[in-house]
This record gives sequence, C-alpha cells and structure tokens, in this order.
Amino acid sequence: MKARALFLLTVALLSLPALAAEPLVGTATVVDGDTIEIHGQRIRFHGIDAPESRQECSRPDGATWRCGQEAALALSDRIGRSVVRCDVRGSDRYGRIISVCFKGTEDLNRWMVASGWAVAYRKYSLDYVADEERAHAAKVGIWSGTFAMPWDWRSQKQQR
Repeated sequence: MKARALFLLTVALLSLPALAAEPLVGTATVVDGDTIEIHGQRIRFHGIDAPESRQECSRPDGATWRCGQEAALALSDRIGRSVVRCDVRGSDRYGRIISVCFKGTEDLNRWMVASGWAVAYRKYSLDYVADEERAHAAKVGIWSGTFAMPWDWRSQKQQR
C-alpha cells in the first residue's frame, strides 16, 4: 500500500513541470503596468518592472503626473479585447505566475519597455535591457522626465 502511494505521489510530482509549462491563454484584465489577470490567475511580466499604480513621475517642467496609472492604461489600450497568451517562466513569492505574454506574436513585456512604460528588471533578467536603452535615449514614456525606479519607490513606501 505504501509503495503504491509513493508511486502515485512520484507520478503526480513528475507531471507538475509539464502542467506549469502550459501557456495561459485568454482575455486579460490589466492590474498594473506589469501585471495582468487571466482566468483568475495573476500574471507578473517576466524581466520588467513598471511604475506602481500610485507612483508619480516628474515632467521636464517639474509638473508631476501619475505615470504608474498611465503605464497601466497604455498596456490596457495595447491589449484591448485581444486574446493574450502567457508563456510561464515560474512563480514569485506572492503566488503570481511569472510569464512572457503575447498579443498575437507581439511580446507585451518588450512593448512595455520599448514604449517607455516599464524598465528592464535586471535583477531577474537582461532580456529587455536594449529596449530600455532605446526608450531612454528617445525620452519616451517615463523617460520623458524623472522618476524613481519602481523597486526604489516600493522600498520607500514600505519604510513609511
């Protein structure tokens, strides 16, 4: 009996990577500039970090604007009602699925960075560094003014 239970447990555990590798496909709801939800599953974009929804940036004239909110709106506008496919890379400590997500063949993670709505999250990946450098040079999105890196902004908010 114990051998059978051990066998079934082993089979179940060995099948987990195959299940995790299945892409998530469906209509996405945008949570923020680097997180969406499909079929009730929170999905965090791999290799990027977007300003938080409440985060503000400064324009060259010193005026502040809700860049985190704008990043989320830009992603929402880009996706529209299209079907999104997310290729699973893993999960994070908050239980979110880490993925590279696509609208058709377009890498949405890359689009967010290239459009200046997110930065390459070098701590986890170097996949989008070149896209960030081009967006920075072109002064698009958040690069049009000044801002705190999203991880620094979160750290400051947690200290308060």
